[in-house]
Amino acid sequence: MNSVARSESDSVVVVGGSGAVGRLLVDLLRADGVPVMVVDVHAGSPAGGSAVTVGDITAPDDRVALLLARAATVILTVPESVALAADLSAVSPDALVVETLSVKSGFASHLENIRPVGATVGINPMFAPALGMDGRPVAAVVHRQGTSADDFLDRITRWGGRVVVLDAARHDRLAAATQALTHASVLAFGLALAELDLPFVDIDAVAPPPHATMLAVLARITGGEPEVYWDVQAGNPHAADARAALHRATQKLSETVDSGSEAEFARMLTQAEAALGGSGDRYRAVCAEMFGIVRGSSGNR
Repeated sequence: MNSVARSESDSVVVVGGSGAVGRLLVDLLRADGVPVMVVDVHAGSPAGGSAVTVGDITAPDDRVALLLARAATVILTVPESVALAADLSAVSPDALVVETLSVKSGFASHLENIRPVGATVGINPMFAPALGMDGRPVAAVVHRQGTSADDFLDRITRWGGRVVVLDAARHDRLAAATQALTHASVLAFGLALAELDLPFVDIDAVAPPPHATMLAVLARITGGEPEVYWDVQAGNPHAADARAALHRATQKLSETVDSGSEAEFARMLTQAEAALGGSGDRYRAVCAEMFGIVRGSSGNR
């Protein structure tokens, strides 16, 4: 109860603050001097090393309900299944609610069917939290307008994040292209590589920069939390379309090569580059910079 007694008018409750996104936000908020309390079903330590109030947002006990009632901002850094089942009845209608889901349309629809809440905004950090906020894109969906929602997005900008405001439907379509398609491509690469059944020591020894880069991204994804990548694939209503497009693209590649037409293959490359929207030279420069780093990544070279 001492943490409740210290609560101030600008206090923030981060639900799920022991997770990666929660830790990132807790750390940034505390660096701003904002009083932050963490609620989590697990008793792990959030950023800053402070204690966690163990509780379930889907069935808050009196202690959690009191924290929610006194908070100026409630941030949900939880999976979609938990966010949609969250009991927000104790939250003040003057408080800001922030969700950090990878899919926005489901929560947007959910808001229409629950007790009225105040300003509500969804953010999706389009990067692994361990990389930090500075210079990285943060997709944002304002579910319900309010000064506090605008202020929170301004705070993200001050942290160095690059806020991109979207509506829920456009967010999910873009997330399907930039997250679901990307993850599916990398996982398919890993499954295909495993099927080829070559000794990894040999692959590692000869891997050119594009392959080494793919191995690095594969390692990052497979070393992450499965529930995060599951939500991206299973929760996004457009993810199936992205995977279907990937399947058709691999079929087209095989058919083009099997046709024996180098000219048709060249046309396919041109068609693929069109996806870059005229930014091919810029991204080739990015690639050259990345490969300069990748060059020394193998212990065998």
